[in-house]
Amino acid sequence: MPEHPIEGLMKTAMESIKEMVNVNVVVGDPVETADGTVIIPISRVACGFGAGGGELEAQGRQAQDGEQLPFFGGGSGAGVSVQPVGFLVVGQGQVRLLPVDGNAVIDRLIDLAPQLVSQIQSMFKREHNRNQVAMSPPPPPPGATIPPM
Repeated sequence: MPEHPIEGLMKTAMESIKEMVNVNVVVGDPVETADGTVIIPISRVACGFGAGGGELEAQGRQAQDGEQLPFFGGGSGAGVSVQPVGFLVVGQGQVRLLPVDGNAVIDRLIDLAPQLVSQIQSMFKREHNRNQVAMSPPPPPPGATIPPM
C-alpha cells in the first residue's frame, strides 16, 4: 500500500524541526576568556508541531494500477521557541550558573551562603575568646606574693 500523503507532511515537518533544534541550541558553544574561564550559554527550547488533512472522493483520478484515488488536501507546521536561561561559568576552581533573569535574589543568596556561614563562625569564635578572657582572674601585680591556700 502506498504511503498516505499525511505521512509525507508529518515526515517533512519533523525533519525540519530536527534541523532547527540540536544540542547546540540548548547548550551553546563554549567561549573561553583570556584568563581561562569557560562560559557556556544555556537556553530553554520549546517545540510545537501540528499536521492535518482531508480527503475528497472524486471521479477520474486513478492510481497507476487503476485504483480510484481520493483527492487529498493537508498541511503541517512546526515552531520552535528558544529562551536564554543563563550562563554556566567554569573557572577559578568553581562552577557557577549565572541566570539571565533580573530576579536572581535566591540564586545570589545561595552563592553567598558559604561565605556567610564562615563569617558567623568567626564571630562566634571571637565572642567565645572574649568571654574566656573576661572570666579568667586578673594576674597579680608585679612583686605581689600569693598567699598559700
